Amino acid sequence: MEKTTLEITNPEGIYDPRPHGYSHVASVQADSQLVFVAGQGGSRTDGVLSHDFRTQVSIVFENIALALKSKNLTMANIAKLTTLVVDYDDEKHQVLIEESNKIWPDQKFPVNTLIPVQRLALNGMLIEIDATAVG
Repeated sequence: MEKTTLEITNPEGIYDPRPHGYSHVASVQADSQLVFVAGQGGSRTDGVLSHDFRTQVSIVFENIALALKSKNLTMANIAKLTTLVVDYDDEKHQVLIEESNKIWPDQKFPVNTLIPVQRLALNGMLIEIDATAVG
């Protein structure tokens, strides 16, 4: 039987975060490979940023998936995300939840810290997400 190196849990006694698209605890075996993906923005190789938040979110997750694929990993290997959102509001939160549910339909969401910010590195960037994955 294959040894699991990443375990996602939501301990009793803490509210259920899954309706919000994240989990409380990610534990990793000490002998695992950790892969760190730099903050990804919502543009492809052409550098064009859509004005649509959902489009940028989708592209961010595509970029993370491509980075992980280069290490033979998938989105299921992600233990931790840090999400930076410009002009964060309830509508953007809902988009993040919906897009996360597409990627993790089993609701074994990575641990995630969401940070509202005034702006990001490039004009027009609405979101940036970095990832830590386990292989």
